[in-house]
Amino acid sequence: MDVRSFQLADYRPVTELLETVLSEECYEQTMEAFGRQLSWDSELVLVAAVEDEIAGIIIGTIDKGRGYYYRIAVHPNYQRQGLGKELIRSLRGRFEQRNVTKIMVTADEHNEPILSLYESLGYATTDFFRSFQKLSIVAG
Repeated sequence: MDVRSFQLADYRPVTELLETVLSEECYEQTMEAFGRQLSWDSELVLVAAVEDEIAGIIIGTIDKGRGYYYRIAVHPNYQRQGLGKELIRSLRGRFEQRNVTKIMVTADEHNEPILSLYESLGYATTDFFRSFQKLSIVAG
């Protein structure tokens, strides 16, 4: 497995992955945020490739000195094999390189089922960002 920054050639396999893994509503929200984040800072969008196949993606953003895990998706064929954890660790490294003051996990209705994944990596409920407003992944 290779975790690396998103590249333009990844666009089609990433959108197919997101469409496979996410609900329709979550997919639409994620694609909006994905496009905005790519235009602002594509270094915070990471993919996990297994033998040149995109198996997972994580989208992060930084707002006012805080790093946010926004969305993570791993193809069903690769789930429960450590890809999600590796994506989270890799994005955390990017956040730390940028000297963020705090790292938060976006805990919207779509992420609720996977919050235990973040907890298994040492994040606590105090690290979960719950808001009915869109993250400033919208506002920059």
